[in-house]
Amino acid sequence: MTSTETSAVHDLGTLAHRLSHPARTRCVCEPPQVLADRPDGTVVRSGTTVAKAHAPDTDREALAARMSLAAHPRLTGILLPPLTTPRTFAPPTAARPVTLWPFGVPVDPADPGAAPWADAAVLLARLHRTAPPFPLPPMRGPVKAARAVSRMRTALPRHASALPVLAAWNALPAWARGEAPMPEARGRFLCHGDLHLGQLVRHPAPHGPWLLIDVDDMGTGDPAWDLARPAAWYAAGLLPPEDWLSFLDAYRSAGGPAVPADGDPWPGLDVPARALTVQTAALALAKCAAEQRNPDEGEALMLESCARIATLPPESAVEGAP
Repeated sequence: MTSTETSAVHDLGTLAHRLSHPARTRCVCEPPQVLADRPDGTVVRSGTTVAKAHAPDTDREALAARMSLAAHPRLTGILLPPLTTPRTFAPPTAARPVTLWPFGVPVDPADPGAAPWADAAVLLARLHRTAPPFPLPPMRGPVKAARAVSRMRTALPRHASALPVLAAWNALPAWARGEAPMPEARGRFLCHGDLHLGQLVRHPAPHGPWLLIDVDDMGTGDPAWDLARPAAWYAAGLLPPEDWLSFLDAYRSAGGPAVPADGDPWPGLDVPARALTVQTAALALAKCAAEQRNPDEGEALMLESCARIATLPPESAVEGAP
């Protein structure tokens, strides 16, 4: 970690500590805990407060709108509300905007059998059914997929292992690559934009209800994108059928609009699931190149799935799911 990165972590920990520690009381707090430290976000916890420094190139106006969304009464019980308002989340001169959040208990990665797939699906259905309370930027899912492919191209220029991933990427429609607006009929829903189990926490900690976190990619778009990661994992053999069916059934039972209430869900999920397969495969190759290693078992499955869907026409790419 560079001195600049160390300083950023220290500053976030100090800020979180000030908010979580009662004034004029003896401090018995644990040292600040780094929850994540990536180019797109550094997250530090102190006591009951979490401070997040967003990417330097963050669109601050869009972030302010997303913060207002998380604090809006319509999203109570769906999104974790912030501790800061849009006007106070970062000084205009700060190199990286900072937001402050209450601490929630995340999903335990060591206990996959307890993964709250049904709870996540119900939260998504409720989110998708909520009318946006004010104008919002587009959901950033396709942009993130495009960035993953760009990262792979930089790490592995003209490398044979990237060719099937690029073929699958080039076969996607322009809107799924972030190069055109989403189809109007599907692009007006409130979406999370980056749904995975790491985006859920229990709040109040430790036994409160599950809530969605991380507003960075939230906005209006195709709700099927929020179902695409578990759909892609299921198609690749990474998500057991019982977990996928639990997720899908809970979403449908809660009135989610991304798929029909019954019948075949794949026509609506096909393009987003292929895009998330490409995104995952591209990131896997970029990481393998940076770490000078071969893909692990899970990464290999996603690469195989990406190679397979590159040969299939639209709306057929995941019909061979187990």
